[in-house]
Amino acid sequence: MILPLLLCLSLGSTQEPLSEGRVYRCIDLSPADIVLEVSGIALLEDGTPLVCTRRGELYRVENAYDESGRDVIYRKAFEGLQEPMGLLVHPDGWVYCTQRGELSRLRDRDGDGRFDELETVCDRWGISGNYHEYNFGPRLAPDGSLWITTNKPFGDQPFGVQKWRGFALRITADGRMHPIVCGLRSPSGIQFSPWGEPFYTDNQGEWCGASKLALLRPGSFQGHPHGIESCRDPLWPYGYPGPVPDGVLMGEVRAQIPSFEMPAVWFPRDRMGRAPAGMAWDTTEGGFGPFPGQLFVGDQYEASVMRVSLERVNGHWQGACYPFRRGLGCGVVRVAFAPDGSLLVGGTDRGWDSIGTNGLGYSFERLVWSGEVPFELRTMSARSDGFRLSFTAPVDRALASDASLYQLESYTYLLHASYGSPEVERESLAVEEARVSADGRSVTLRVRGLRPGFVHQLTFPGLRSAEGAAPWHDRAYYTLVEIPAAE
Repeated sequence: MILPLLLCLSLGSTQEPLSEGRVYRCIDLSPADIVLEVSGIALLEDGTPLVCTRRGELYRVENAYDESGRDVIYRKAFEGLQEPMGLLVHPDGWVYCTQRGELSRLRDRDGDGRFDELETVCDRWGISGNYHEYNFGPRLAPDGSLWITTNKPFGDQPFGVQKWRGFALRITADGRMHPIVCGLRSPSGIQFSPWGEPFYTDNQGEWCGASKLALLRPGSFQGHPHGIESCRDPLWPYGYPGPVPDGVLMGEVRAQIPSFEMPAVWFPRDRMGRAPAGMAWDTTEGGFGPFPGQLFVGDQYEASVMRVSLERVNGHWQGACYPFRRGLGCGVVRVAFAPDGSLLVGGTDRGWDSIGTNGLGYSFERLVWSGEVPFELRTMSARSDGFRLSFTAPVDRALASDASLYQLESYTYLLHASYGSPEVERESLAVEEARVSADGRSVTLRVRGLRPGFVHQLTFPGLRSAEGAAPWHDRAYYTLVEIPAAE
């Protein structure tokens, strides 16, 4: 038996607003005698978590749902992989993983709990030898193919420049590679939505003005020019994106590059972490709290999990991000929902900064909903003349009807070669009216000066519920790419 290092069952303060740790307990499963730099999480058929580590090991995690976290047992199932950064338990009985140089699959033929067969599925994209050429995924598409994302190199490439870095790749059952999206930078998270569309997360940096969540629309250019010379290869069927402008507002890029994909959500730096990574949709139907159907995204720097709600407007997926649960043990690389409705969270801070709380440089934890529903903004959605706010509980009608209670700003980012982007074109917007619904659970804001292509940052610290509770969090960030038609 391997004992966890600590049990982070913070009950928080009884004063309002409720503490994050009170609403979502954190049970630490990190082992004392294994450097468990979690880089992938998948669930076996019986619900047992299987984790891979950056160091190349696979572990079965037994008793992972023990409420105390003290009876967890780690059983090594394989070792010798090269920096695997994702796992997938496939219906065909194999476990697939992305290694530095290939997409692989493993199988336990004799049923002894250890994998004894390893096969290469595809290795067409190549590596230059750069330290940061990670590959992420795989994820299973509705058509049965596997999707991965490739990190661009940062610095020296001792084996020579390789194609297909900074791409989303589709691997078919026969092992063939089909490049599908270009212009990615550091695409640490990839996931198919419950309705079958692929999304990815990318980290702020050069040519990526802010960290983001975006749709992997086939044929799209996501903004980074590093790998686009590969688009001259006949294997890329969508055409060359063209010259990339340097210093253009993000919302104006498509006028010059029609294939440019605006994000679904920007994550403003430090207010919403710095480096989004793995993500998972909540399909627990309320088992994880009052946000069913929403997306939960780990952040490698902030050691946190963020929350996202999406809507489709004029054919484009867009939405808002919200703070959710900070103070975790280490920078979060992967998340996965467990059969009991809890969220498994794992990570490592090797190679990047993290403000994790355990000081280990790695973590494996489980977030469990207490059953307590905080007063919280559940969704922020766009309207033709403003936004509609939906809450988890009825609002104080008098307070919520005061338009001056809501502060709204908008700003956007530059597509440019410099690292990150300042928040440019910042303006304060006038909230002219706040209308509370009959049931008190939603507020419609009429806003003057909505701007497509801009983040709309909303704060409301003075709002209270009908019972006097302060908001669990008092802010949200809506990426308004498209303005809906008038209702």
